[in-house]
Amino acid sequence: MPSEQPSASPDWSAARARMILDPTVTMLNTGSFGPLPQPVFDRVTAIRHCLAAGPTDFYVRQAPPLLWEARERIATFLGTTPQRFVFTTNVSAAINLVASGLRLNSGGEILMTDHEYGCMAWCWDRVGQRQALSVRTFPLPTMASDPNEIVEAMCRAITPRTRVLFFSHVLSPTGLVLPAKELCAEARKRGVPTVVDGAHAAAMLPLNVDSIGADFYTGNLHKWLLAPSGAGFLVIGRGNEDRLQPLHVSWGYHADKYPIGEITKSEGPDARDNYGSTPRIRFLEFEGTRDFCPWLAVPAAIDFQTELGWNAVRNRIAELATYTRKVIGDIGLSLATPAAPGMHGAMTAFNLPTTVNTARLRKELWDRRIEIPVIERTHPDRLLLRVSHHFYTTEAEIDVLANELPTCLQAARSGGIITSNGG
Repeated sequence: MPSEQPSASPDWSAARARMILDPTVTMLNTGSFGPLPQPVFDRVTAIRHCLAAGPTDFYVRQAPPLLWEARERIATFLGTTPQRFVFTTNVSAAINLVASGLRLNSGGEILMTDHEYGCMAWCWDRVGQRQALSVRTFPLPTMASDPNEIVEAMCRAITPRTRVLFFSHVLSPTGLVLPAKELCAEARKRGVPTVVDGAHAAAMLPLNVDSIGADFYTGNLHKWLLAPSGAGFLVIGRGNEDRLQPLHVSWGYHADKYPIGEITKSEGPDARDNYGSTPRIRFLEFEGTRDFCPWLAVPAAIDFQTELGWNAVRNRIAELATYTRKVIGDIGLSLATPAAPGMHGAMTAFNLPTTVNTARLRKELWDRRIEIPVIERTHPDRLLLRVSHHFYTTEAEIDVLANELPTCLQAARSGGIITSNGG
């Protein structure tokens, strides 16, 4: 975990000035894609220049020590060890790696909540088809006032037929924070492996992955950590090191047959090798030639917010969440994210009227240069508006949303169907 830095509150205006942001846009969507701080952009650009100038030198000589350094820094930040940390492009790639590489006993079911990210639910649908498993969802008490309500809902849903439990640490649609450690503990008691979608958890929460006890924990670094796009991860829980097969068979597949003969082979599957990994990690991680410059720039993203102070950043996020609940609630939208401490973070969602034409609402908001997701869920059926508030968000931006939203909603109720190009 990162060490805390300054105790005084940072100058948030100065911190915002170091972010690369379009000044014409009200940016309320870090939950989808985080913008870059200037130092992080500069770092990844410098690394890419090295790659462009001498690809062979970069991949063979320069990158391996940088990759191991990045692996150590990020593993420490997340509360795990580099020997069980696998880089991926994003959380979707990490979950696909687990889902495709994990062999489950047939004749049972895959269990997940009814608020999982849509394409990840499809990922497990495919697993079910391939491995003769059914997929079942259980309803979450999304406005719970106590985390135990969520744990109890899972305990009621799990059965002797459950072969794996999949859930999000922070729900993408609403920002609800699930009690991941308790859910994993209850699943473990029942002999059920856990796969956690931590897409929103890294940097939003004071995360210690090993203490959560998931069998497989996945996440993104391009959202709340503000690392470059293309940086995700998988942390393999203790005892699961040899349970997965790789998505890609490449030069990491046989540790004793590396292609570059002059490089000394490491001793043991978890010893650091000369590729910036270990034989066991490289087995899963290496896909051939790829741009992994975003991975090498993640330490710069850690440094940026560490300089601000993690407690200060999260306190600022909490202030903005309180402000968002008030000003958006004042225009008549009901909360879809609990206000109870520990059950929300940097995203606050609101229920939208079912009469809203969502395509029209998106157009009306973007016509006013407001970047914010309008979320349609079919199971359960609901329409949501999700506000993301990172440290660089201002109260003035939330006021813009509050001032413009009534007009946008009125237009979205009365307007007809629009085409996908906004016409």
